[in-house]
Amino acid sequence: MRRWGAYLWEHMGDAPVILVPCLTVRELPPREALPPQSQSHYENERRYQDRIRGSSIYPAIQNIILACRALGLGTIITTNHIRFEDEVKAVLWLPPHVDTFALMPIGFPVGKFGPLTRRPVAEVAHADRWSQPWPT
Repeated sequence: MRRWGAYLWEHMGDAPVILVPCLTVRELPPREALPPQSQSHYENERRYQDRIRGSSIYPAIQNIILACRALGLGTIITTNHIRFEDEVKAVLWLPPHVDTFALMPIGFPVGKFGPLTRRPVAEVAHADRWSQPWPT
């Protein structure tokens, strides 16, 4: 896995397109601008907002991956650039209130696409609670 990750970073610039999905930061109103009953939940709401922030963009990214595959293109998602996001944002001239969520090099695959292999559902899913095997 590390070898393929290193290969990706060494060859990222070879891709004809690098898509960078972004989201605008949604600011909560100031705590004091809210009704008193809402002020007591402010920190919970902030944590909630931070936790779900990618819930709309990552499904969109998955749809892009599927669309690329249907068009015979290859892509992959990486988030390693987030460790250096300030530099990435500077290169792309992104304003401070816009954050990147992925880098997606898009191009024609070197080899043929073949059937995908997936682990059996029973190996990756649980029934009713964690560690309860999925019925086969």
